[in-house]
Amino acid sequence: MNTQPTIGWIGTGRMGSQLVLRLLEAGFDVTVYNRTASKAQPLVDAGARQVERPVDLADRDIVFSMVSAPRDLEQVMTGEGGLLTDPDHAPRLIADSSTVSIDASEKLRAAAAERGTELLATPVSGNPAVIAAGKLSVAVSGPQAAYEEALPVLEHFGQKVTYVGEGELARLVKIAHNIFLGVVTQSMAEITVLAEKGGVRRQDLLDFLNDSVMGSVFTRYKTPALVNLDFTPTFTQVLLQKDFDLGLAASHELGVPMPVASMTRNIVAQEVGNGNTEDDFATLIRTVAAGAGLKLIPEDASVSNGLEPQR
Repeated sequence: MNTQPTIGWIGTGRMGSQLVLRLLEAGFDVTVYNRTASKAQPLVDAGARQVERPVDLADRDIVFSMVSAPRDLEQVMTGEGGLLTDPDHAPRLIADSSTVSIDASEKLRAAAAERGTELLATPVSGNPAVIAAGKLSVAVSGPQAAYEEALPVLEHFGQKVTYVGEGELARLVKIAHNIFLGVVTQSMAEITVLAEKGGVRRQDLLDFLNDSVMGSVFTRYKTPALVNLDFTPTFTQVLLQKDFDLGLAASHELGVPMPVASMTRNIVAQEVGNGNTEDDFATLIRTVAAGAGLKLIPEDASVSNGLEPQR
């Protein structure tokens, strides 16, 4: 007898679809909902079932959600046809992986509690390439018992699941993570342009950096974009600005000065205002180069992103 929990999934974008595939490969019974139904067809072809409304997932044991913004989360949970609107059924557990504010998460937790449903905040660190490499990380907050129930499912997401405490703490962890993401990328752009203007190839500077104590999985991952100027989006300036704003709002509330984050946020906001809304946020290097009077040319080098697939 299959004792695995039945899984529902709301939001099968680039990230969600890859995680659903991992659950299907692990043998879970997964039913999905996506606002644009046709985008979920590859998952149906891989063995998932599909429903027309989030509420049609109300009989699932655990429902994951991964949507773009607080208003989207509210719509799929408590709006018309939302997951929590069935008068007779509600999932035992909701695990939300959207990057939303603590306030939005608290509202969802309260709505879920009215239906007897536990909520876990389960934001993730990574993108589809990171998922494919088996290196996704998950931060989790909420009731300890609910975490222990969901852990056997979450462990299929990637390499690490970290329980950070009760309530909305995982939201704060993810916001802090994404602020760091933006600040590090801006700093990488600045030092790379500095070295290139002094005569050093970007590839050589980053090769040295990545093998030094300052190198990381992330600096390796961003190296191909900075070297070859391939800005196929993994995370846009628009999304980064949203997360900076969430983080700076939290810093104001908690009384934590964040001058470096504030300055980087303004750079990102200016990029968005100038129309840089579709490319990857690694385009920060173009802004630095323009300010330095440096014309960037792709180096067309064979460089690794550090993500070697593992299953």
